[in-house]
Amino acid sequence: MPLGLHNKRVLITGANGGIGTALVSAFLAAGAQQVVMAVRNTETAAGFAREFGSRILVLPLDLTSVASVTDLALHASPLDIVVNNAGAMTLTTPLAQDVEAQFQQELEVNTFGLLRMAKAFTPALEKSAGVFIQINSIASLISDGSLSTYSASKAASFSFTMALKATLKSHNIRVISVHPGPIDTPMAASAGFSDIAEPPIIVADAILKALTTNDFLVFPDKMAKEFGDAFQPFANAYLNDL
Repeated sequence: MPLGLHNKRVLITGANGGIGTALVSAFLAAGAQQVVMAVRNTETAAGFAREFGSRILVLPLDLTSVASVTDLALHASPLDIVVNNAGAMTLTTPLAQDVEAQFQQELEVNTFGLLRMAKAFTPALEKSAGVFIQINSIASLISDGSLSTYSASKAASFSFTMALKATLKSHNIRVISVHPGPIDTPMAASAGFSDIAEPPIIVADAILKALTTNDFLVFPDKMAKEFGDAFQPFANAYLNDL
């Protein structure tokens, strides 16, 4: 691979399940020197640590805490690639009694968490001319009633990801925005998407491929590709200039 993953250190948030686990396995298989698994409960990543030894470093992370993110950056650096994969989703309609509280919770993880990660890891990635990868969602482009707060938080996350693409260019950091559709994870199951969900490895493979191209937007699965095809006219006219 042109990126030369064999000597790269990669950090993945939310690395203990679903897409995160697939990403860890894919980066290790692609030859990454070390993968830092950033998780809320470090015991959930113990299996990887036992299997891969020094190629795995497990560190705690609470995306809702500035102190936790800052501490992670201190102990995880130096780094070449950061994949901000951790996310939160609730099923809440716009008229629900608790919609504000649920939206705030998702903003703390999905949107403010992204900003905390970007600010904390810019120094390390600038030193390595690295890559910041944000796992967004096709929900950032469309919404329905039950996914209202999740979609809104992901739309905000995508907006900031576009802004980061432009901002971090001057720091010699590349930004990639990934927009999966229904992926076979507990989160997708809770939303009732199990019947149409695709395996997490599809997302990991698409990210590894994107690292060999100049693509900013990644639509990994069948449903996501359909959205991506419709979104490309806007992307070609605007995003490539950022």
